[in-house]
Amino acid sequence: MGAGRELRRARLTSPLVWYWLLKFAVVAPALVLGYAPRWRGREHLPRSGPFVLAANHTSVIETAIVPFAVNRRVTFVAKSKYYRGQGAKGRLLGWFLRAIGQVPIDPASASSAQPALDAAREILLGGGVWGIFPEGTRSPDGRMYRGRTGGMRVALPLGVPVIPVAVIGARGSGPWWTWGRNGSRRIHVTYLPPFDLSPWAGREDDPQAWREATEALMARIREVTGQEYADRYPTPEELHARDNR
Repeated sequence: MGAGRELRRARLTSPLVWYWLLKFAVVAPALVLGYAPRWRGREHLPRSGPFVLAANHTSVIETAIVPFAVNRRVTFVAKSKYYRGQGAKGRLLGWFLRAIGQVPIDPASASSAQPALDAAREILLGGGVWGIFPEGTRSPDGRMYRGRTGGMRVALPLGVPVIPVAVIGARGSGPWWTWGRNGSRRIHVTYLPPFDLSPWAGREDDPQAWREATEALMARIREVTGQEYADRYPTPEELHARDNR
């Protein structure tokens, strides 16, 4: 099933009430009471109209923490394998992801990239907020890796704002009572001013412009996070080692 159809399905089967109920009745208590994260820069978030929320990615928890302080519904894409789980737990996870409006993609398949980007365009053309982690996957070692250009392939032609998000402390994070152990600490999320897309005006369909804009976006986030930069994508071996730690 195409990502565009999945997006329409999510809208039909997950009214906004589910999104807000799950966000504030389920996720909020766990985040605020357990992790006590800090959010800054919320004044930079547009109150209306479409925009892209782009963050660095070192931990699974960022999927919940990055959009939490945004007073808008934020839609990410999620790996399609999470929607096909077997048994009660797998079905529950699939229902939960669809209930909060997430769109499944298969990142291992090049042919799935275009439908996913089409779904993102539909989100933005509908006035929504699209959340992305430009690196495409969690960092295997805390460094920042090369960003994928999909976000700029969508944002530049549409001319929508891109809000960089810098997350510090998420990798290896735990509840407040674990802070100080094994490097665990409070998580800080900073919403930065809208990223300036004007240097690429007139080059909205140029793949080189997508790459340049993506690199500049990642550099802007890195100014705040202070991460070491690896100018490449993670290897399958690195990702396998990460997932088995």
